[in-house]
Parts: sequence; C-alpha cells; structure tokens
Amino acid sequence: METDCNPMELGSMSGFEEDTELNGFEGTDMKDMRLEAEAVVNDVLFAVNTMFVSKSLRCADDVAYINVETRERNRYCLELTEAGLKIVGYAFDEVDDHLQSPYHETVYSLLDTLSPAYRDAFGNALLQRLEALKRDGQS
Repeated sequence: METDCNPMELGSMSGFEEDTELNGFEGTDMKDMRLEAEAVVNDVLFAVNTMFVSKSLRCADDVAYINVETRERNRYCLELTEAGLKIVGYAFDEVDDHLQSPYHETVYSLLDTLSPAYRDAFGNALLQRLEALKRDGQS
C-alpha cells in the first residue's frame, strides 16, 4: 500500500485537543475555538488536498470556521463548536444559514463520510505507523 504522508507525522488521533494551558484558560472549561480549529487542521492535513482556518469568517471562543478541499476536489466550509463539526457551506468561507447538516463529534467522522480518498489515506498512514512500531519492537 502507498501513502502520501510520513506515518510518524500522524497526529495523536485523539480528536479535539484538550490542553487548556495552551488557550490561556488554565483550570477552566473554556476553549478558544481558533486553537481547537488549528489542532483539527494539523491532525488531518496529510489526508486532504488543503485545509485551513478561515481568515475571513469570524472566530470566537465558541466558534471557528475551517475550509477544506478533499482529495476528490470537493470544497467545504466547516463550523467547529463545542457540539462538534458540521458543513455550513460548499465553498471556502461560505456560510449558508439554510443548510441543515448534522454535527460530527470528530473531524475523522466527518471526513470519513465525505471522502473515500481520506479513508484510504488515513488507513494507509495508520498501517505504516503500525508497521513502524512493529519494526521498532523487534529491534
């Protein structure tokens, strides 16, 4: 199997980062969604064509927007809140208030439903990482 990424670059695969010290609210449950969005992007960037936090849509403590283009060249604007991620538009920086889409708890779940190529890239990267761990355990 082939993959376009180094499996050692694969993130922790834990979903949303919970490090409250990074977002300046140590000891509280508040989160800066821009930091959460950056963590989401960094976690799966290897398996999509492009993905970035929107610079033109407003980010706040409770919401951030992420633009993603899948390997199939489909573009989406995603909203990230405490409820999870959902599609809010079918172009970068587009928010369609009439669009009804479900929330996904993780970026993995959302991309798994949108992109067969994401599933392949993620599976290949996971396989390579497991093979590397196996090699390291045998030495």
